[in-house]
Amino acid sequence: MEKQIEDLKAIREMMERSSKFLSLSGLSGIMAGVTAITGAAIAYFYILEQPRAVAVPLLILDASLTLIISIGFGILFSVRKARKRNLKLVNSLTRKIIYSLVIPLVTGGFFSLILISRDQIELVAAITLIFYGLGLVNVSKYTLDEIHYLGLTEIVLGICAAIFLYHGILFWTIGFGLCHIVYGFIMYRKYD
Repeated sequence: MEKQIEDLKAIREMMERSSKFLSLSGLSGIMAGVTAITGAAIAYFYILEQPRAVAVPLLILDASLTLIISIGFGILFSVRKARKRNLKLVNSLTRKIIYSLVIPLVTGGFFSLILISRDQIELVAAITLIFYGLGLVNVSKYTLDEIHYLGLTEIVLGICAAIFLYHGILFWTIGFGLCHIVYGFIMYRKYD
C-alpha cells in the first residue's frame, strides 16, 4: 500500500511539472518590487520635478529600465530555481506563459504610448496596472494560484489609479512595488 501511495505522489508530481510552471521564484517578486519602488522614488523625487517636456521622456526611460531590470531578476531567479530542482526552464509551457503575458503587456504598452503622445500621461499608471493585472490573470492558469490573486489586485489598483487620477504614482508604487514584495515573500516562504 505504501508503494502505491508513493507511485501516486510521483505521478501527481510529474503531472504538476508538465502542466504548471513551478520555477517562478519568490525572490524574483521581491526584487521586482524593490526595483519598482526604486523607479517610482526616482520618478517622484527627481523626474516629476522637471518641466513636463523633460519629465515625459525621463519617465518613459525610468519605467523601461524598471521593467527590464525586473524581468532580468525574474529570469535570473527562475533559472536558479529550475537548476536547483533539475527542471527544464524553456519548454512548451514557458512559451504559453510568455505568449499569454506578452499580448496584454504589449497592448497596454502601446496604449500607454498613445496616451503619452496625446499628453494624457495621468492615465498611464492606471493603464499599466490594469493591463499587467490582466496579463497575470491570463497566465495564472499555467502557474501558481497566487498569480491570479496578484493579477486581480493589480487590476483593482489600476481602477483606483484611474479614479484618483493624480495619485497614479502612489497606486503604481503599491501595485508594482509593495504587492510584488508581499507576493514574493509569501511565495518564497511557501515554495522556495
